[in-house]
Amino acid sequence: MDSFRRKTPEQILASLQKLQQGWLKIYIGAVNGSGKTYHMLLEGQSLQAEGIDVVICAVSTMKRPETAEKLGTLERVPSIRWYRNEVEQKDLNLDALIERNPEVVLVDGLAHRNRPEAKHATRLQDIQFLLSNGISVITTVNVYELEEVTRLAQQLTGIRAQDTIPADTLELADEVRLIDVSPETLLQRFSEGNVNGVKDASVWERGNLGVLRELALRLMAEDVNGSLEKHREAHGLTGPSGATERVIVCVQYRGSSPAYIRRGHQIAKRLNGELNVITFVKEHGVLTKEESMFKRIMVKLSDRLGAHSHELPFSGRRQIPKLLSRYAAKFGVTRIVLGHSKHSRWREIMYGSIVNGILGSVRNADVLFVSENANRNGEQHLETSSASRRTSPSYKRLSEQEVEREIGALKRGTFKVYIGAAPGVGKTYTMLREGNALLRKGIDVVIGLLETHGRPETAAQIGSLQIIPEAEIAYRGSKLRELDVRTIVERNPEVVLIDELAHTNVPGVPNRKRYEDVMELLDAGISVITTVNVQHLESLNDSVEQITGIRVRETVPDRVLQSADQVELVDVAPTALQQRMREGRIYAAEKIDQALGHFFRTGNLIALRELVLREIADDVDERLEARDHSRSLRGPWRGEERIFVAVTLSPHAERLIRQGFRLAHRMKAQWHVMHVHPAKQLTVKEQKRLEAIQQLTERLGGSFEQTFERSRRRIADALLERANSLGCTQMLVGQSSRRWRLDWFRRSVIKTIVQQGRHLDVLVTARSEI
Repeated sequence: MDSFRRKTPEQILASLQKLQQGWLKIYIGAVNGSGKTYHMLLEGQSLQAEGIDVVICAVSTMKRPETAEKLGTLERVPSIRWYRNEVEQKDLNLDALIERNPEVVLVDGLAHRNRPEAKHATRLQDIQFLLSNGISVITTVNVYELEEVTRLAQQLTGIRAQDTIPADTLELADEVRLIDVSPETLLQRFSEGNVNGVKDASVWERGNLGVLRELALRLMAEDVNGSLEKHREAHGLTGPSGATERVIVCVQYRGSSPAYIRRGHQIAKRLNGELNVITFVKEHGVLTKEESMFKRIMVKLSDRLGAHSHELPFSGRRQIPKLLSRYAAKFGVTRIVLGHSKHSRWREIMYGSIVNGILGSVRNADVLFVSENANRNGEQHLETSSASRRTSPSYKRLSEQEVEREIGALKRGTFKVYIGAAPGVGKTYTMLREGNALLRKGIDVVIGLLETHGRPETAAQIGSLQIIPEAEIAYRGSKLRELDVRTIVERNPEVVLIDELAHTNVPGVPNRKRYEDVMELLDAGISVITTVNVQHLESLNDSVEQITGIRVRETVPDRVLQSADQVELVDVAPTALQQRMREGRIYAAEKIDQALGHFFRTGNLIALRELVLREIADDVDERLEARDHSRSLRGPWRGEERIFVAVTLSPHAERLIRQGFRLAHRMKAQWHVMHVHPAKQLTVKEQKRLEAIQQLTERLGGSFEQTFERSRRRIADALLERANSLGCTQMLVGQSSRRWRLDWFRRSVIKTIVQQGRHLDVLVTARSEI
């Protein structure tokens, strides 16, 4: 093995140079005012407290009091001042920094361009020079200053960056951290005069702030995905990671293929997935004139849609499923898109069924058979709705009930959620810091429930905030503490801070879940700021289990997060989070080794970080889309979609329901769940199982229906008939765990649905039963 070979002198020298290289950390945000400099200075203070030699140079606080306060005792190395277009600029004083030789330099504006006579043309080159001299650098940048984003940002918002940095700059960094702030918070800071130095007023349009925020989230997600892929490759891991969608469209050079590619592109965009187009071509075959024409059309279409195109040679029809299965496993494919079979059942028996072969061999990917109507279904923009927004003038007088609802919405408190990838990222710390900032503005803020987990730096952030005593609940001979909703309502503060939104209350409390307590407080007109981790979102339960191997029991319905007025991500790199864990700043000492070996493994943290970045990016896009269809970065979708989910009483039903919900949510579609039972009645055990499935469906906002069929042969027909009567456009069924054997006399439910449901999109999801 290579690891046992003696290193050459050149390799030893390269390793020593790498050890002597400085560390580069980049704070990235959507716009000026997002808090990048504040957090950079905060980290500088923390490093200084640990005895590390930190200086600042060319740092601009923009006269923001809260940021200027964080300068503290940090030593400033004077910058070189000059003017460009009558605006003062600050260049790094490299000679002074090299002579001073600190361990860490804090510097703003990574995209800054230096004066003409400077040693280097750009600040990035200055920083690389410092790194090569063993000086670590922490710096800041806005997302639209990255070349790969600049053009798109200008196209979507009209905003042009004054200076830019190369697209691969983030890859040079040892650590990148996103500072995520909602447009509402940014606009509040702007209105209070806490954001200066922004000349382009168009930046401060709410829609533009949302677009730039989403670009930052998606850019970070892609960067994190690159880290995840490298980690998985280094550890020999294959198959889907659970954090990313990877869609492939399987086609041949013929008439309907462009429609399938467009459909696959819609799906990949809505699910934030990577798109690949796989074309099956006969080995040693020569394309006909018609096939050559379609090849040119499809290659051009794939390029325009940003899809990667590949050809897969095959010798016979029966070989296609195995080729596709191997490809899907090798590249971690999560969804395969292809057209319905055009052959009859008997022709498939005689010549081989590609459909049956694919469903029989593909195990870890969902398979979508695209409706025969795909060619006739053009792209339409979604018809999103918002209860608080009227899309056209209405002269109709509101009813008393409608007036009461409008008044209730106006009286309702504001709801803000801080979300993170894992415990310890700093959600509670950030929530308390905001609480104190609001208190200084004269807003009545209290702490309703706080979980510091013994972290001194978190407890220190309580400051002047009043803590409402928790209610004591007697349970099984002991007294437990829960949020005291009644006392908070009687106290009637303007804002209450509440930790751990997903918590399940002790029996004896009026509400079963803490999020129900929060909803009650909001309805009472009290604003709430709360915290939650991404693994607690109901619809992500299966993805989190796939990533970590852990089934999270305490969950929050997605509608709770969707109902929030603001959702902000608290982002921390996995290496930094693991260091916090080792230092005992997250869990008690006896739990550290176990946590680092299980949930806090590097691969888990990277994947969870990517998952939460993409989830919040989707949330931002949903809000943009609700305000203006044209602002959606994920593109249009077919209008009037209706999703039909067919379930059994198997343990996999919940997974299928959650997948149906996520798909319907992304498509703005109504969704319906149905169970057809092959007997006259349910047993007591089956009835309990059915009630659990129905409760999950209704909790996620779907409608549920159950019926009986005496003959199993009639189940598929009953499902198709009901889907047709509801006007559904897509049906979800779970792939059987049984082996797919050709049966002349008895057809499975899924085979019948795929064969007879060609007018529908039929999605066969992986690892389920029907």
